[in-house]
Amino acid sequence: MQRIISGVLACVGGHFVPSDIAIEGGKIISVVPAASAASSKALYALPGFTDVHVHLREPGFSYKETIATGTRAAARGGYARVCAMPNLSPAPDSAAHLRAQLDIIERDAVIDVVPYGTITVGEAGEALSDMEALAPHVCAFSDDGRGVQDDDVMRAAMRKAKSLGKLIAAHCEDNRLLKGGCVHDGAFAKAHGLPGICSESEWGQIARDLDLVRQTGCAYHVCHISTKESVDLIRQAKKEGLDVTCETAPHYLLLTEDDLRDEGRFKMNPPVRTRADREALLQGLMDGTIDMIATDHAPHAAEEKAKGLRGSAMGIVGLETAFPLLYTYLVRMTGLISLERLVDLMSLAPARRFGLPAEGLRPGADANLALWDLDAKYEIDPNDFLSKGRATPFEGWHVCGQCVETLYKGNAVWSLAQGATL
Repeated sequence: MQRIISGVLACVGGHFVPSDIAIEGGKIISVVPAASAASSKALYALPGFTDVHVHLREPGFSYKETIATGTRAAARGGYARVCAMPNLSPAPDSAAHLRAQLDIIERDAVIDVVPYGTITVGEAGEALSDMEALAPHVCAFSDDGRGVQDDDVMRAAMRKAKSLGKLIAAHCEDNRLLKGGCVHDGAFAKAHGLPGICSESEWGQIARDLDLVRQTGCAYHVCHISTKESVDLIRQAKKEGLDVTCETAPHYLLLTEDDLRDEGRFKMNPPVRTRADREALLQGLMDGTIDMIATDHAPHAAEEKAKGLRGSAMGIVGLETAFPLLYTYLVRMTGLISLERLVDLMSLAPARRFGLPAEGLRPGADANLALWDLDAKYEIDPNDFLSKGRATPFEGWHVCGQCVETLYKGNAVWSLAQGATL
């Protein structure tokens, strides 16, 4: 049965055009310019977002999140695809271990879920995983949550990934510099007597990895950058012509250590840092050094986040709040970036880099899109989340932009009118 979505402002070719979109058989059949938008409060049709850094926690940690709850939360946030990080039990370091995850994805996911394979067996940083067997089924290789400490292991992983045509997506963290830190090693840590995490723990390992990229020619992606030095290193690497990209997350673009409270919902890894770091990240976003935005959606049980900054688990949730926050505070209120640029950062750019379909809204493409009311105003309330995780530093923030409906291959997987995923 054909469906016509009439009079929406559709993101077509990087511009918003009043359009009628016809969908049939899970595909976009046509995108026809309309004489005008349906009304002065027309919905915006955006291509479904791709988040390349999400923790769905299953198998192994379903008390934190499941593929069912995580993908429903993603659908509510306008996502049509997420890439699932591999810190699971069993970790996807072999075909058999990956199969346990794929079976759950096939059964429970309401949107596209593409897993990562680990770089090393059990993410222990020693022996390489069975990268060759994993490669056809994963978006990239990562030991996310742990930096690969050994230079030789990372060099070998890069060479293997290059031979397989796959990315290395690196969580950059030098364990020697962590010293039990729970927040950025700055003014807040000193004022509250808390152990700090220095910036060099991130950028030092990025610098090491970039040297290894020079040696190996590996395609390399840096996860969740948070420091000004990281931005500078990646900017210079791109000028050199290295095959390097990076992501950052909404919390690094919108928060600094000045916003911290001694509550678990402000604890994440890497931590939010200084105003200078935030300004550097924003500049990197505007000049193209930062290629994409990912949430690092990392849900935990309530009791794991109820022990303040010192004792809580690292990680916050973000799938249901990412676009409204970024649209409100980077586009609508400040004009730092355009809406078209934000759509590319959250949808097309991540898909292109990870070798995933990046079709946008065009005839013949899968009907993966979301309809947004960009004038809807509301307050972020974690009690309303579909994710099992509730820990967000943005609780109580006022935002604009509400996802009215999300379609995945033409099927409605989120509907605001029904208040649920379908």
